[in-house]
Amino acid sequence: MLVTEHALSVLILALILDRMFGDPAWLWSAIKHPVIFFGDAIRSLDAILNRPEASDAVRLRNGFIAAGILVSAAALAGTALTVLFNAVHYGWMLETVLVAILLAQKSLLDHVQRVVAALRENGIPAGREAVAMIVGRDVGKMKRSDIARAAIESTAENFSDGTVAPAIWYLICGLPGLLVYKMINTADSMIGHRNETYLQFGYAAARLDDILNYGPARLSAALIALVAPLQGGSTFDTAATIARDASGHASPNAGWPEAAMAGAMDIALGGPRSYGDEWLHAPWLNGEGEHDLSGTHIEAATSMIESAWFLGLIALAAVQVFAIL
Repeated sequence: MLVTEHALSVLILALILDRMFGDPAWLWSAIKHPVIFFGDAIRSLDAILNRPEASDAVRLRNGFIAAGILVSAAALAGTALTVLFNAVHYGWMLETVLVAILLAQKSLLDHVQRVVAALRENGIPAGREAVAMIVGRDVGKMKRSDIARAAIESTAENFSDGTVAPAIWYLICGLPGLLVYKMINTADSMIGHRNETYLQFGYAAARLDDILNYGPARLSAALIALVAPLQGGSTFDTAATIARDASGHASPNAGWPEAAMAGAMDIALGGPRSYGDEWLHAPWLNGEGEHDLSGTHIEAATSMIESAWFLGLIALAAVQVFAIL
C-alpha cells in the first residue's frame, strides 16, 4: 500500500489523540487492551509449540510456524477492520481511535515521569521500583545514576518501538501493517529472549522484529539528532556519536536512538548491567559524556523526545499539505 492522504490524516490525528489521552487506566481496567489479545495468542502458541522435550531443530521450526501464524492473523484482522471501517459512516474516526490506542508516546512519558517523581520524593529504593516497571534488567543494586540511565535508555528505545515504528508501518501498510508490527513487537518482548527456553523458538520473532524496526530506529535517531540543539546539544556531534557507537550495541536497532540520546545530551549511556544472574558487559555509548545522572537528566531526555515527536508531526503535516496542494 502506498502512503495515502487518508493514512496521513488518520495518523496525524491519532498521534495528537495519543499524546493528549494516552492509555487511560479507567478504560483498560474495564476492557482488554488490544495488545493483551496479542499476548494471549502468543502465550497459547508458546504453550502448544514450544515443548521442553523437543529438539532445538523442532523448536526452531515451530518458532517459524508460530511467527507465520501470528503475522497472518494480524494481517487478516487488519484487513477485516479496514473493510469494516470503510463500510461504516465515520469509520475513519474509529480507525483513528484504534491507531491512537496502538501508539505509546504519552504512556511512555508517563512511566518515565513516575521514575523522576519516585527518585525525588522517596529516594533510590522507590526509584528502583519505578524503573523496574519499564526495564528488564536487575534493579536491586542500582544507584541513582543507574536508575536515571536505565530510564533514559528506555525513553529513547521506546520512542522508536512505541511511536515511530507503529506510525511508519501504519503509514506504509495501513491497519494490516500496524497490527503485524504490534504483534511481532509483542512477541519479541515475550519470547525473543536468548535463553534456553526461547533461543530457538523465539528466533523467528526476534529476527522479524529486528527487520521491522530497522528503518524506524534510524529515523528515530535522526529526529533526536535534529532537535539536539533545543537541549543545548549539537546535531553534528550527535550524528558523530551515532556513527561511532550505535553499531556497538547488542541490539541492531536499539543502539541508534540510544546513541543519539547520549550524543544529544552529552551523557554516557549503555555500559555494564545485570539481568538476573547474568552480567552483560555492554559498551558505553558516548562514554566520554557525563556519567553522574539524575532525575534532571531524565526530564531533559523526555523533553528531547517530546521535541522529536513534534518534529515528526510537523513533517507529516507538511507532507499532507503538499499532497493537498
